[in-house]
Amino acid sequence: MNVQFIEQNGTKQYAIVPADTYALLLEKAEMLDDIRDYDEAMAGDDELVPSEIVDRLIAGENKIKVWREYRGMSQAVLAEKVSMAQASIAQMEGGKRNGTVAALKKIASALNIDLDDLV
Repeated sequence: MNVQFIEQNGTKQYAIVPADTYALLLEKAEMLDDIRDYDEAMAGDDELVPSEIVDRLIAGENKIKVWREYRGMSQAVLAEKVSMAQASIAQMEGGKRNGTVAALKKIASALNIDLDDLV
């Protein structure tokens, strides 16, 4: 590696490297940051959600429906878990009915997500 140093009072203060070497070093540093971020994400207790699910949520699809389908539940199964009628779940997913806070808490619990993920 071709490096030139600039010294001040006999101490190296700056290193001058060719632009292509600098670009390579920068790329490797960014890769290390990505590896560190990945390792931190994998070490955490947070659930990693597939990008397809995130994309659907960002696109504005009904959150109950997206999470229910991600969890592999039918409307009937979710309704049974939260002691509601399947028609009520269908109406919430269709935007024809807003759930109460109590109902949304039950649904969030049954889907194993935070209430914030539904509102």
